Amino acid sequence: MWSSSFDLHCHTTHSDGALSVEELADAMAKQHVRVWSLTDHDTIAGWDEAKVAAKERNIRFVPGVELTCAVELPWDENILEASSRNRPPSSWHLLAYFPYNPIPEGLNNFKDWLSPLQDDRVPRMLEIIDKVNGFGMKIEPSDVLSRAKGSVGRPHLAMAMVDAGYVESIDQAFEEWLGDGRPCNVERPKPSLAEATALVHAAGGITSLAHPRYYGVDYETLIQHLKASGVDAIEAFHRSHSDDERHQLWKLAEKYGLGITVGSDFHSFRGGHRPGHMPVVVKSLPALISSA
Repeated sequence: MWSSSFDLHCHTTHSDGALSVEELADAMAKQHVRVWSLTDHDTIAGWDEAKVAAKERNIRFVPGVELTCAVELPWDENILEASSRNRPPSSWHLLAYFPYNPIPEGLNNFKDWLSPLQDDRVPRMLEIIDKVNGFGMKIEPSDVLSRAKGSVGRPHLAMAMVDAGYVESIDQAFEEWLGDGRPCNVERPKPSLAEATALVHAAGGITSLAHPRYYGVDYETLIQHLKASGVDAIEAFHRSHSDDERHQLWKLAEKYGLGITVGSDFHSFRGGHRPGHMPVVVKSLPALISSA
């Protein structure tokens, strides 16, 4: 059975999204999403708000987070080019999903592990702002940090650069200054997929690799690596994927015994983007998701 009622990948102002939790819950309800996971970057700060907002709108909420992990396989320049990616990835993104009431001890350990990853975002951002200022673009740290209610990220700095008139768009800010390999970016050590997955499993959760087309790796090689790392699923149904890619990833996941997940990766309504509207095969979703 196919369904468009799941959206398991989206962001709020707790990381780099444009909407508050309440506003995003409204958008999910208007787009007839019935099972929703909030997956802000490296933070679970929005969970409590989202649980309340989802209940008020008769939406089933799945606690989630998008974890920034290390690059674990070499990329192929030809695959990147075919995917319209002009830079190699500096990180892989792992979606983690938890039961509505995770295992308490495991969740506490996960929170302790997550805390320095989130805390490291502020010093890193201050370093990036210093680099931007070094190129003659005067941006106040307070202007950037005030744009994030929770986990600050490069999009918040990009917004400040647009508002200050240094670039015309967020895309231009990333293309010229902030993106992976660009002059103002600052890298940090990142956890492995296996390390992150083990902690998520200890809290009763599961993991899924986000937007696999971004990494420039052959899909079969990528899925074999996920399987070896203990990852449970792959986000086969992502808004950036063509129908052919979705079908290929779905069938490869079945071949290697992985589940699939689905997500709009919603950040804002810019460019006509909207939550939901992502058909997925329900039987291929992990049980933690499909049972919701």
